[in-house]
Amino acid sequence: MRQHTHPFVPYRPDRYDEAEMVRRGKDFVSFLDRRRSVRFFSDEPVPRACVDLAVAAANTAPSGAHFQPWKFAVIGDAGTKHRIRVAAEEEEKVNYEGGRIPPEWRAALARLETDADKSFLDVVPWIVVCFAEKSTVLPDGSLRKNYYVNESVGIACGLFIAALHAMGLSTLTHTPNPMRFLTEICERPGNERPYILFPVGYAAADCEVPDLARKPLAEAIAESPGGRPGHDRPTAPPRRRPVL
Repeated sequence: MRQHTHPFVPYRPDRYDEAEMVRRGKDFVSFLDRRRSVRFFSDEPVPRACVDLAVAAANTAPSGAHFQPWKFAVIGDAGTKHRIRVAAEEEEKVNYEGGRIPPEWRAALARLETDADKSFLDVVPWIVVCFAEKSTVLPDGSLRKNYYVNESVGIACGLFIAALHAMGLSTLTHTPNPMRFLTEICERPGNERPYILFPVGYAAADCEVPDLARKPLAEAIAESPGGRPGHDRPTAPPRRRPVL
């Protein structure tokens, strides 16, 4: 038995036969493929418990050194949501109307028909802002540096989105640039920076989304030697504990 300098516990994940693995994988892809980013929301109330569960799902994400460098600020107050909308629209007007977005970026966004109007921020029952912790304040007041912050927080946000979709809720990855106003409105400390703003709610009854297609699997996979059965594979290196 291996000797460890820190506590370890047994890990025995579920295993399935090949047919069941493929079936479960196909079902999961089909489920996720129905998810779309939404800009038209219902004002119908959503239980706070659903938001908390989505954050709990995000909290299962792998992270650099298991430091979990994220905080999720949950806003349901109408006044605070409106402050966020006003500030977001001010920045977006500079982006769309003031020339901050370069022409090639505007061309890329054209088919999505996005603009500076962020009225959905007043409509949704919840706004959740994910903050990335560049460092974490420890109980003694000192700062601990975090590692792989962008990667770790990005994975957590992906799980947050998937959890909302699993509960029949919709969201949008909104990143008004710059986002410093969110630090002030959400009253977050300087060791955190806004990462993504998520409006959370039900899609409106008359919601429409752009008719887009995701790229085919053949374009998403980069084949390399040894990627297919039958290729000689090099001897596996000694096991090391993963970074993420």
